Amino acid sequence: MSATFGDRLRDRRVSGWLFMLPLIAINVVVVAIPSLLSVWYSFTDWTGISTRAHFIGLDNYAALTRDAEFLNGLLHNLLWTVFFLVVPMTMGLFGAYALTRIRRFRLLFRTLYFIPYVVASVVNASIWRSILDPDTGIGNLLNINPLGDPSLALWSVAFVNNWAWWGFIVVVFLAAMQGINPSLYEAAAVDGAGPARQFFSVTLPGIRPTFAFLGLMTIIWSFLAFDYVYILTQGGPAGSTDLLSTVLYRDAFTNLQAGYASAIGVVMALISAFVVTAYLVVRRVRQWDI
Repeated sequence: MSATFGDRLRDRRVSGWLFMLPLIAINVVVVAIPSLLSVWYSFTDWTGISTRAHFIGLDNYAALTRDAEFLNGLLHNLLWTVFFLVVPMTMGLFGAYALTRIRRFRLLFRTLYFIPYVVASVVNASIWRSILDPDTGIGNLLNINPLGDPSLALWSVAFVNNWAWWGFIVVVFLAAMQGINPSLYEAAAVDGAGPARQFFSVTLPGIRPTFAFLGLMTIIWSFLAFDYVYILTQGGPAGSTDLLSTVLYRDAFTNLQAGYASAIGVVMALISAFVVTAYLVVRRVRQWDI
């Protein structure tokens, strides 16, 4: 009997691995192999089109410390990250809390908030480029050039990206808030806590793990941001909206410095790995269950 059960368990495990093999194969081909090749090419002078890549050690990484474009992109990425950790997170937090206070049309508002997120970034960016146009759009009314002024361009692109992003934050926060035990709010109300005190004493502690997770993903996605910047400004004017991703793209496909671009990609991956590791450590110490 035990042998039969063991055989069934072994067959079930084999069947499970057989079902997983196609997914594992796709991940190895699409993710693992290109990632390892990127690390290798970051130590070479590969142009991206030549058949040979010469090993040059850490020269690419040393050059990054002196590259004004790379440092400029890194600074903008840091500013971009701070913006998205503050503005959309705050908007999403209070937007979700506002939705929990209403009973009618909640689904309608949630849908309206989420629509910009599911619309293709190319469509969103094209619409906003027309809206911000200095000749026929808001730029003309305000006598400014939101995407052409180096002092405004980065924040204008961030605004457009935020318009499409914050609805997603609202939906995630709303789901987390709806999972809080209603009796906690009832107990707080009995103790005389108003809506503001309930928000800070019940809601925020109740969604703290979700808040931390969204903060983690925001940091990672901020360093991967590319589409809105490239569509709206392509890193201009004068590099004022350059991010690490646009610098990498330009070095790889315009300057034909694929090895150097690979080094930028490795640095971006290391930053993300550091953030994820820090989050996992904090999660384990705080014993957050997500």
